[in-house]
Amino acid sequence: MLVEGVGQLMMLARIKGRQALRHNAHLQPFSLLLVRYSGRHDLKYLNDIELHTQPLALKGQVLYCGFYLNELSARVIPVNEPLESIFSLYHQHLLQLHSLVDSASKHQFELTLRSFEFQLLEQLGFGVEFDCDADGEAISETAYYQYTRELGFIRTDDRHIGFLGRVLQQIAQHDFTDEQVRRQAKGLSRYLLRPLLGHKPLKSRELFQPR
Repeated sequence: MLVEGVGQLMMLARIKGRQALRHNAHLQPFSLLLVRYSGRHDLKYLNDIELHTQPLALKGQVLYCGFYLNELSARVIPVNEPLESIFSLYHQHLLQLHSLVDSASKHQFELTLRSFEFQLLEQLGFGVEFDCDADGEAISETAYYQYTRELGFIRTDDRHIGFLGRVLQQIAQHDFTDEQVRRQAKGLSRYLLRPLLGHKPLKSRELFQPR
């Protein structure tokens, strides 16, 4: 569970009887809750729940994107780490999705997802240095760069495997309006997220596959 000003916590509900039935109805995806919990160790105990606002009603592609945000957050955000801004980041992007209609264009959904991925990586300490290359030189708009985890961006003459500097500058500004930027940003974010996700694929990605 993501908790505002705290981070991600693992919780076990200790609610019985009629209260349990009412509270189970509150524990739905995309619900904003007021909670009371206890516990000094990794596992916290959920003692009371109150629905703060009605759950966001997401449908179609918007719902799939919401599931992706939830699964990605659950998989890569460490439990019991002091990440005070994580909840705000998640909630902000969830509201952005909610503002879209199911008939919105694909790139509108991608704008929100890429923004969330790169800001999440930054908050987790896995952000990328977009200003300079491995030699300390400023990223040039017209040059091409290859990325390595160990060194960062290395200038290359092979434009087929490299990122154009202009594209990197737009990714750094979370400007994903250009189709080329969105495509390369998606590839870069997947590469950066891979060590955090491990070998188990995200099930929510299957929802976006053509049927």
